[in-house]
Amino acid sequence: MGRVIYSVASSLDGYNTDAQGDFSWAMPNEEVIAAVTGDLADVSTYLYGRRMYEAMEGWETDPSIAAQSPESAVFAETWKAADKVVFSSSLTEVRTAHTRLEPELSIAAVERARHEAEGDLTIEGPTLAKSALKLGVVDVIELLLCPVLVGGGTSVFPVGISAGLRLTRHRRFTNGMLQVTYEVDRH
Repeated sequence: MGRVIYSVASSLDGYNTDAQGDFSWAMPNEEVIAAVTGDLADVSTYLYGRRMYEAMEGWETDPSIAAQSPESAVFAETWKAADKVVFSSSLTEVRTAHTRLEPELSIAAVERARHEAEGDLTIEGPTLAKSALKLGVVDVIELLLCPVLVGGGTSVFPVGISAGLRLTRHRRFTNGMLQVTYEVDRH
């Protein structure tokens, strides 16, 4: 059974977007895109909320995004091949292949996706991940720390969550980004 991985870009002060909703400061270079795509080799399913799905669907629906660079093209193919589960009560249809809608995030829905998955699952986007963390279904937290302080915005973690974590990997990139991976301690 696959692990549920919360994968997120974060400012050093713990935000995924700044107060204006901008995340351009988190744009990876080719080295980071290649590393993240390599990490996705074991991921078969992406779990999204509506907003993150709408931000990501361009990897399949807008060919100009994949055409930005060779590593972007590789990532696009990886993304298109994976299954996607979108948790939304407001969406009525999806525009990408291998994608299904679920009305709400629940332990049962995550467990169903976990049993259907042929590999690991990622939860991307802090809003859905906050709910998943509160439900206790996240196994791994993977932060891509960006060398910037934004002073406010969308927090990476919800208030009131506590968990023991065990560092399993860290990587430094030439652009100053740092990736840290932690297993969530269930004891």
